[in-house]
Amino acid sequence: MLLIFEDYSLDRYRRELRRGGSLQHVEPQVFDLLLFLIDNRERVVSREDLLASVWRGRNVSESTLSSRINAARHAVGDTGEQQRLIRTFHGRGLRFVGTIQETKERAALVDCVATAPATQAKFGVPDPSSDLLTHALTRSRRGRRASIAVMPFHASSQAAECVADGLSHDIISGLARLRALFVIARGSTFALRDRASNPREIGRVLDVDYVATGSVLRNTDRVLVSVELCATSDGRLVWTETYETPLANTFDILGPIGAKIIGSLNGEIETAECSRAMLRPPNSLNAWEAHHRGLWHMYRFTSPDNERAQQYFERAIKLDPTFSRAYAGLSFTHWQNAFHFKPADRQRETDRTFDAAGRSLLADHRDPAAHWAMGRALWLREEDGASLRELEEAVALSPNFANGYYAMSFVQSQTGDAQAAIAASDITCDLSPFDPMMYAICAARACALFRLGRYEEAAEWAVKSGRQPNAHAYARAISALILAAAGHLEEALCEMRLVHNLRPGLSIDNVLSSFRLLKDQDRVFRSIAKQIGMG
Repeated sequence: MLLIFEDYSLDRYRRELRRGGSLQHVEPQVFDLLLFLIDNRERVVSREDLLASVWRGRNVSESTLSSRINAARHAVGDTGEQQRLIRTFHGRGLRFVGTIQETKERAALVDCVATAPATQAKFGVPDPSSDLLTHALTRSRRGRRASIAVMPFHASSQAAECVADGLSHDIISGLARLRALFVIARGSTFALRDRASNPREIGRVLDVDYVATGSVLRNTDRVLVSVELCATSDGRLVWTETYETPLANTFDILGPIGAKIIGSLNGEIETAECSRAMLRPPNSLNAWEAHHRGLWHMYRFTSPDNERAQQYFERAIKLDPTFSRAYAGLSFTHWQNAFHFKPADRQRETDRTFDAAGRSLLADHRDPAAHWAMGRALWLREEDGASLRELEEAVALSPNFANGYYAMSFVQSQTGDAQAAIAASDITCDLSPFDPMMYAICAARACALFRLGRYEEAAEWAVKSGRQPNAHAYARAISALILAAAGHLEEALCEMRLVHNLRPGLSIDNVLSSFRLLKDQDRVFRSIAKQIGMG
């Protein structure tokens, strides 16, 4: 599908912007922003819309947002003064105001066209004339799970080689235990140590969507570990990071570094796949893409988005009845309904949460997400002990499963072990520092700190929870109550204004009926509620 305006053409599948016949260089995030504005050109797009879509709910500075908007304007020959195509509506947001003409054009596989027949046969590259190739580079090659090859990390010396190989092995094992991705085995990737030199070549040889590469540099007293994640369709750098540790502590620290790398790789691929799914026409989605489109809506934490997420998860299940993660996602949406979107229908939504979690376990009982879904369902049924056992099983199956640790923190923070809740939230933040559930992670930690009498620390984490743009009304209400009880009345009132915008008329009974707090904490919150307008 080509989107044509003035003398520009934008190809959503190739992710290309051309002026006349000339390809324009556009950064991936700027391309996503431009495409989102074009797709939503019938309305004004708010700052929150951009953060939710382009940044997946992450909080970014105004300067970062402004620079991306300026870059999008520059890419189409526009400026902030002219606003010929991208217009600012002060206090409201942005809108693409150009005239768009849509034309259909089959996406061609550039690599395949440029590859000789003999090479195509060697690397398993299909014939570019085949109809089966339409949009192939923009979709997971296996139709369900995205695939990744973790290549052996390069070592700067023979002494560092065993560290590099061990780290690569741990990352492969950790990703495989998450069961979210199709992970190429160590034997295949290590066999290509000296043969494949770049991500696109590795992608063709191993038929994968993503490639992770890295290096271990050892100097006099430090070890530096660098890692990169690239998309094999176009060689685009998706994520990169460098970790540093004292040489004396290398083997003690490599475990935590490996865990952070595993969590980041999984999270960045999920973000990329959600963005990719959002750019595809809804009626063309396969099960994997429908699942990720569901995740995109799920993490916005609004009632309409929750309903949309349910529809996409149900579609993914219809397309693939064995897709455990889709059942887990469906369970999550019913959990949200029971918790705060449909409290009047709590029992039926609780039953649906439990049913979908059970189906997730039947589909794959070794998927940590299935046990996570069941743990959350059991908490709704007020079976805290059984809930924690399921969540412990989730992180036992995959010690790098961040959602499992967060859910443990949520349960423990209310009626369980408050210290254990704080420890679990620490692990969650280490594994997934940009998690879309960060507002809830911070809120659970604030609750645990409040129970321990560490009121100033609780207030700090309540503020952090409120700073997350996708925080829903109930999480903000708990943050407001903690702030008020800790003596930060002005900040609590500010948080309550956001609560009233999200959910007018929300009462203290509404909020506390969803949580299960100890009697002392419940009494404190009820005594302070009227002071902040939560009658």
